[in-house]
Amino acid sequence: MRGHLFSKFKPAQQSGNNKFDQLLDIFQQLLLMTSGDVGEAMSWLSQLDRQYNLTNDSYGIGDFFDDLKKKGYITEEKGEGGGQLIMTPKAEKSIRKSALDEIFGKLKRSKSGGNHHTPHMGSGDELSSDVRNFQFGDTLDQIAMTESIKNAQVNHGIGDFMLMENDLEVVEREQKTTTSTVVMIDISHSMILYGEDRITPAKKVALALAELIRTKYPKDSLDIIVFGNDAWQIQLKDLPYLEVGPYHTNTVAGLELAMDILRRKKTRNKQIFMITDGKPTCLKEGIRYYKNSFGLDRKIINKTLTLAAQCRKLDIPVTTFMIATDPYLKQFVQNFTEINNGRAYYSNLQGLGGFVLEDFQRNRRKNVK
Repeated sequence: MRGHLFSKFKPAQQSGNNKFDQLLDIFQQLLLMTSGDVGEAMSWLSQLDRQYNLTNDSYGIGDFFDDLKKKGYITEEKGEGGGQLIMTPKAEKSIRKSALDEIFGKLKRSKSGGNHHTPHMGSGDELSSDVRNFQFGDTLDQIAMTESIKNAQVNHGIGDFMLMENDLEVVEREQKTTTSTVVMIDISHSMILYGEDRITPAKKVALALAELIRTKYPKDSLDIIVFGNDAWQIQLKDLPYLEVGPYHTNTVAGLELAMDILRRKKTRNKQIFMITDGKPTCLKEGIRYYKNSFGLDRKIINKTLTLAAQCRKLDIPVTTFMIATDPYLKQFVQNFTEINNGRAYYSNLQGLGGFVLEDFQRNRRKNVK
């Protein structure tokens, strides 16, 4: 009897289009790592090609570069010092979609195509699978015909058919709600310290979350803020170009800005996602910056915890994604989370996206008040 025959795997030769898609995926990853610098990303891609033979004699890096321009992913911006290669809006959208597929790819298996459902039943927007007795005010389209006719036959017999009000059953409606989300991204210098790139996964998660909301929950709102010595709001189109600076970590400024943004929202469900890797080390007092990078500073920590309590009073949960494992940092985050009644995840860079998705969907299931 002949057994299994093993041989060396020889991948099939890829066509030009398949090669382009493969290189485009790598190129988009490099664009995030280089903060949108097309020239630097192409240089890195060439180095990877020399090391790993990404291209072949029929399709090279030069062909890929030409296709990027022909298909509208990059363009040349004319300036006084010569032309500069930049990403187009098509490339920015493609990066968001790629991040969504990579991080939240399991959503493709979901057949639900609309907005979020809350566990709150009643006069809502969409039929659920639960049935109950008819009540005054229920609409005709809610009536469960099969169950109602069956009740009439059981209650009155099948010889002389009658359908009375107490025979009627209706299908419950689920309410759909909207959520306002603010994502806070730490851009302090520690996000690239120790040879580990922590800012790129944070950007990728924010891009994926933005694309998720735009496609699956279009009525929701997403605002993105970054915080270092200060905090400021950025537009979605600016996210791929985000860079870490020589900053401390002013968590207080980030929380204050996030609260100001959410106060202006009229939605009932509000939440803050904070992605950080370090302790608060900075506080602004008037025009002066109070800084202390040596351990947990009582003055800074107390102010941060005060804001956590204020968020709780406003019914704004703060979910902290801590990309660090230091025991004293964990203790601070635990105190912050307990005061806010929020959540905290201690994640490596690979697991960050899954935690964000899980918590985003959970927070959207809050009851409508």
